[in-house]
Amino acid sequence: MLLRIVHHTRYRYQAPVLLAQHLAHLRPLEWQGQQVLEHRLSVSPEPAQLQQGLDAFGNWRCFFALQSAHETLEVGADSLVQTRPPAPLPDSPAWEEVREGFRYHAGARYLPASEFLFASPYVPRDEAFAAFARPVFTPGRPLLEACAALCRKIHTDLKYESASTQVNTPALEALAQGKGVCQDFAHIMIGCLRSLGLAARYVSGYLLTQPPPGQPRLIGADASHAWVSVWCDGAWHDFDPTNDRCGSPCPGEDYVTLTLGRDFGDVSPLRGVIQGGGAHLLQVEVTVAPPGEYPDQAPVPHA
Repeated sequence: MLLRIVHHTRYRYQAPVLLAQHLAHLRPLEWQGQQVLEHRLSVSPEPAQLQQGLDAFGNWRCFFALQSAHETLEVGADSLVQTRPPAPLPDSPAWEEVREGFRYHAGARYLPASEFLFASPYVPRDEAFAAFARPVFTPGRPLLEACAALCRKIHTDLKYESASTQVNTPALEALAQGKGVCQDFAHIMIGCLRSLGLAARYVSGYLLTQPPPGQPRLIGADASHAWVSVWCDGAWHDFDPTNDRCGSPCPGEDYVTLTLGRDFGDVSPLRGVIQGGGAHLLQVEVTVAPPGEYPDQAPVPHA
């Protein structure tokens, strides 16, 4: 599937920003199941410094600095990505066997996935997570089968509700209130898996959505998405508890992987520090669509 992803961010500041430094994660990964054919990043006002490279998790990141006063900041990312259908989840060993493989043994080889076993700023390891997961992690159950059941349990037991949480809402709080958004569902599933001694990471990206029958696609009406990867038998397998979908290496060809990390804090699309500015108004517009569905009369905005 060929998809065009346009992610446009606009800040309007109450007072001039005198100096600013920002970090953007807006270029999709060259990843199993997807190929980035084109990518363009634009920043306005033009930065005095701009550097691109890979972070510790292999994500593309862009650092840019603004050294002159400005009252608005616009960042546009336009990507063309070719995706492929995922494979079904393979057979897997019992989840306890996978967990035992992460335990320390003298002379054991290092597994890079081990760094995703531990608590991270947005996802603690907690008994509340383990208790939520135990009904589906029964003794001897294959790991990926249990993960699919946990994915379905989160999808069924928790309510998806826009604006029910903030970007910094703790995952335990979202679990306790029984509702949240895709970021919360991903953090909750990661917390459950890590609390059982399993490696899980946060995946940020995009999902193709369909307009209602007979209506045109609305440009700028989509949003970023988040789901989970689980390590098993030398590979990562993806689960989307928001939509109860799973697959290897991704939940579907209508998904585009942007970044990977321990939690949202590692892969925020855009963050920074500024001097001045005061209060600000933030506007984010995202469109995910086949290239031919962008109407000529409504071009995607660019900085």
